[in-house]
Amino acid sequence: MSLFVPRLGNGKIQSVVEPASNINQKFYELPTPTGSAPYHLSLDEIIPVDGIKEGITFHMVGDTGGTKALDPTHVVADALEFDCAKHNTSFMFHLGDVVYSFGQAEDYNPEFYDPYQHYPGPIFAIPGNKDGDVKPGSNVPSLAAFMTNFCAKEQRVTPDAGDINRWPMAQPNCFWTLDAPFVTIIGLYSNVPDGGVIKQNQIDWFVSELKNAPKDKALIVAVHHATFSADSERSGSDIMLKVLDNAFKESKRLPDMICSGHVHNYQRFSRQLDNREIPYLVIGTGGKTKLHKMQKHDNEIIQVPSKLPDRDDVVLENYCDDRFGFMRFNVTANKISGKFFCVAAPHKLDVIEHEKFDDFTLDLKKHKLV
Repeated sequence: MSLFVPRLGNGKIQSVVEPASNINQKFYELPTPTGSAPYHLSLDEIIPVDGIKEGITFHMVGDTGGTKALDPTHVVADALEFDCAKHNTSFMFHLGDVVYSFGQAEDYNPEFYDPYQHYPGPIFAIPGNKDGDVKPGSNVPSLAAFMTNFCAKEQRVTPDAGDINRWPMAQPNCFWTLDAPFVTIIGLYSNVPDGGVIKQNQIDWFVSELKNAPKDKALIVAVHHATFSADSERSGSDIMLKVLDNAFKESKRLPDMICSGHVHNYQRFSRQLDNREIPYLVIGTGGKTKLHKMQKHDNEIIQVPSKLPDRDDVVLENYCDDRFGFMRFNVTANKISGKFFCVAAPHKLDVIEHEKFDDFTLDLKKHKLV
């Protein structure tokens, strides 16, 4: 796994190698799917889509759970609720780490259901490493609570929701595909170990999903562990980069965008691949108390845009490492428009800014960033 730091004096990014962080390295076997292969869920099974004629709007964010201080989680959730109502967003897609630190059922009420009880739309999710981790000494299977609350076989309030009347989601598996107007979102599960692990059965499914995804809709890949990151603590995952690139090559299909969490800040990269420009986004700003700072050297910050070292194909276009926030996307037949909104800083949670920090537009016909 590579770690990126700026070179002295010029603001560019330099690569160095650091040892893996001392976290749980165990791979957990995946739970039994609750639906049938190839694990698709159509948005019109959840909400009416007849009125979605010219484009679809939705939210994305990851790492909303918290173990101690839940104030940031509530601040982001409140901003998302307001933004959903104002802009008529159809749904939210969670990029993993819904709860901390071991994906336990008792954490779903304070860390998910309570903050998001008034969010108007459905909330879909892929699991993060914390959602799949198992508390030492526990005999509860990995992802048991995630499957209960996001892959339910029947629509009734789960015990984990407590007295909050929000139904669980009916996703067919912990890795799955959302079919929606104008967009297809393929959600992978990258498990618990540092850098992520995706084994062959899921890779085979992923290649098939890429091959069979509609050509007339935007194609987004969501995976918790980020492929690229210039933060000071975790960095990007070479493991995930290899898995994704190999699948793209085997399927002969490139997605239009890749979205991840895991790193607790916002970063937007652009990558040149087969004469296309592909955004790679890190959106781990959902409320986990500790935000991950970008790397510095002699107190110099990374200047953007900046190419990654030894990679002429990847550019860090923008980042925000001092405020929580979320992403709103609008997808039409011709373009993806993305906007990242800052909500609040860790030391100023009572000042909800909800201001646009970054935006971009991807032309889906030319496969270029506007």
